[in-house]
Amino acid sequence: MHRSPLHRWFVDHPRSVNESYTQHFGVATRFGVKMIVGGIAALVHGVVPSLFERTGSTTIKGLYSEMVARQPGARRPAYDEPEWRPEYEI
Repeated sequence: MHRSPLHRWFVDHPRSVNESYTQHFGVATRFGVKMIVGGIAALVHGVVPSLFERTGSTTIKGLYSEMVARQPGARRPAYDEPEWRPEYEI
């Protein structure tokens, strides 16, 4: 069956992760905003190291944990696992 480009662009991927377009839009937008805010904090931290000392790392760990938790069979936030520790904090 041939799918239209609009169907491929807007329906196929959300459906592959068991979401509607609207649900996927909300999740992806929220992730994107968190990445932008965390990235800006990391840039500010690069200029003034005493500001936002853990914001970048906390953002990355939180987003990673949420992504892992969304996987089938997920148990708990990934970075709460005792064996998971970053080698470097931003």
